Amino acid sequence: MTGHGQARFHNDQLQIAVEIRTVNNRHLKLNVHSDLDAETQAKIEALLRSRLHRGSVTLRISVKSIGEGQYELNEELIRAYWLQLSEIAGSSQSVNVESILALPGAVIEKTGADRDEIWPHIESTLDEALANLEAMRAQEGQAMQADMLGNIETIASRLESVRELAPKISEAYSKRLTDRIQALLEKHNIESAQVDILREVGIFAERVDIAEETVRLGTHLDHFRDTISSTAKAGRKLDFLVQEILRETNTIGSKANDSEIATHVVEIKTAIERIREMVQNVE
Repeated sequence: MTGHGQARFHNDQLQIAVEIRTVNNRHLKLNVHSDLDAETQAKIEALLRSRLHRGSVTLRISVKSIGEGQYELNEELIRAYWLQLSEIAGSSQSVNVESILALPGAVIEKTGADRDEIWPHIESTLDEALANLEAMRAQEGQAMQADMLGNIETIASRLESVRELAPKISEAYSKRLTDRIQALLEKHNIESAQVDILREVGIFAERVDIAEETVRLGTHLDHFRDTISSTAKAGRKLDFLVQEILRETNTIGSKANDSEIATHVVEIKTAIERIREMVQNVE
């Protein structure tokens, strides 16, 4: 789900700025931009994973000291850069130290406080930004929920029309099939009992009977309503229900083979596609 949250903190030693943006993604994808050490960044990512479960997340965090800037080398990162570049360059070329120092995070600004002192401030600022993000996403989620339920009601209305048409389609199909069989028997001077004809017609008529599919589709719609109204994380379940709704709709369209029902099926599938796009944003 799309969203945005930011927060700031400062005292006599530090200035911290956090900005989080999320866009739609079926899975959780983190993209953290900071010059912090690896251990602190790992803590940040763990906190994000505990609060967010889906979406492409971009986090920008800046931690600066107040007063005259002092810098230090990020030895761990520089060593990693050196090893990678040496492996790429091989023995034929030397690695330029100045080039490594120009790489992101190689030189970091000293904050005047050690890592253990800084982390509580980073954590609280990140918590505040996440709370702002979640508030924005909750507001968008309410609008999305109303939109999805509106599309579910569109499907339910079309399904009711299909249910009304279904018996007529079955009867018309049975009559056409009976007439064709009788005409074929008469053409070839074949005698057959009416009960035999009706039995064969009944077997073929079952192939266009969509009663079971309409019942299952209605049940899936009820489950969708219940699931989206619950407070639990429901993204994956809703995704599964959308697939089942589409499956039953396709079966109805192929079995009925009727122009009126086909019109309703097209509208149902249009609503399903709108729901599917929104479900990708639900955690």
